[in-house]
Amino acid sequence: MKNKKIIISGLILLVFYGICWYLIGFMNVEVNKTFWALLPSLIAIVLALVTKEVYSSLFIGILTGALFWGQFHPVAVLNHVFKDGIVAVISDSRNVGILVFLVILGMMVQLMNKTGGSLAFGRWASSHIKGEVGAQLSTILLGVMIFIDDYFNCLTVGSVMRPVTDKQKISREKLAYLIDATAAPVCIIAPISSWAAAVSGFVEGENGMSLFIKAIPFNFYAILTLLAMVLIVTLKISFGPMKSYENEAKKDEYWSKKEYVGAEDTSLDVNHDGKVVDMLIPIFLLIFLCTVGMIYTGGFFKGESFIDAFAGSDASVGLVLGSASALMITIIYYVLRGVITFEDCMDCLPEGFKQMVPAILILTFAWSLKAMTDNLGAKEYVAGIVTGSAAGLQSLLPCIIFLIAIGLSFATGTSWGTFGILIPIVVNCFQNTDYDLMIIAISACMAGAVCGDHCSPISDTTIMSSAGAVCVHINHVSTQLPYALLVAAVSFVAYIVAGFTKSAVISLPVGIALMVIVLIILRSGSKEK
Repeated sequence: MKNKKIIISGLILLVFYGICWYLIGFMNVEVNKTFWALLPSLIAIVLALVTKEVYSSLFIGILTGALFWGQFHPVAVLNHVFKDGIVAVISDSRNVGILVFLVILGMMVQLMNKTGGSLAFGRWASSHIKGEVGAQLSTILLGVMIFIDDYFNCLTVGSVMRPVTDKQKISREKLAYLIDATAAPVCIIAPISSWAAAVSGFVEGENGMSLFIKAIPFNFYAILTLLAMVLIVTLKISFGPMKSYENEAKKDEYWSKKEYVGAEDTSLDVNHDGKVVDMLIPIFLLIFLCTVGMIYTGGFFKGESFIDAFAGSDASVGLVLGSASALMITIIYYVLRGVITFEDCMDCLPEGFKQMVPAILILTFAWSLKAMTDNLGAKEYVAGIVTGSAAGLQSLLPCIIFLIAIGLSFATGTSWGTFGILIPIVVNCFQNTDYDLMIIAISACMAGAVCGDHCSPISDTTIMSSAGAVCVHINHVSTQLPYALLVAAVSFVAYIVAGFTKSAVISLPVGIALMVIVLIILRSGSKEK
């Protein structure tokens, strides 16, 4: 069945490329800054969902963008794929910093596994965290506590809670959803986070951090995602593809799958005498030193205030500095404590690197795909749509921007890129006309960007949530999508109310009430079935 889908998809693509070759190569159809600019991302997303092959789907998306840009000339296409695409994104200093951070986190996780710290925590959690509900609520709590950065959140929560949720036979797909739903949604409503710094940096002519804080009550998608997640866990609500995976997880056959066997271990032996402190100390070091690293890059030690330092921080560099420092201190701590030898620590480093290779490969392809759409003028195309539709739609603009942000973030796989496109447009539209509506529209932009990022299979946060849970990536995407779309639908209604009332006191309770009612109906329907 899978091979049949791949063959059919390949034939459809060949026909599509033939039509495009005729239109672009011979008829000189304009591609730049038109709907064509979004097609490479859309093709990659559809292929990933149909064929379940992420790597090939992303590469075909990259190739499609290069074919459009190079007008089907072979040399120009190859140059654009590799020189302007893959090589360029890997050479970008920010991207390199994120990759280094991922590698260091993989090494830290491997060290914690080797010392037996993760195993000891699993034993401790098994005796203190009772039942499926307790394990899932503990995962949510840990995710909320790690609000500094979504990358850090995804991988840390996954490595810490995976042994606990596995013991309770909670599917990896459900764990990946819990991780993903407490990564970006938490960061986007936390004033002290890399996301707050990014958003405030896109605002010109206003105090970015002040606007960010004022927009928090209107960030319906983030708030309702956290609420929905708690209700889904406590009321034991399950629907869509997630339900079948949760049922499968109760059987031994699920855990015997090759992608899950050995997920916690490598060829290295684990120290069964490790203690919980061997895991907690490295995690606390990571949190503390990553925070210090971020405010250091923002000039905190040169006189800037804590908030201003976060707003002006370089998250990529700060996370690398913090995680590298934490790694070195952790190795020294383990050696001095005698829990493992220095040679064992060194053996853990390449093993940790290998664990992150799939995530690194997907991220590299996702960044390259974004570069293709940027070169084709996707940003300008979307910006023109927003600017052209702003007049005469004042009260409905927040819900419209919410939908546009979802589409753009889903197609490009980036929240921050969506912020950079839409927030300056929103500020320019309302800066001197309606300040309250500007705040609501900014929050709608942030919420929509997070929602699209949450749903997109080419999003870096989605990718790392799969990596943190050690879950098949496309399984995570397909199981999470109905949950995310449900919250998005309720958020859309809340933004309609907010656009007319301009009050969070009215619109937020409406959204909360509607979310609760919908989930109770779903629970009742599920029980009847």
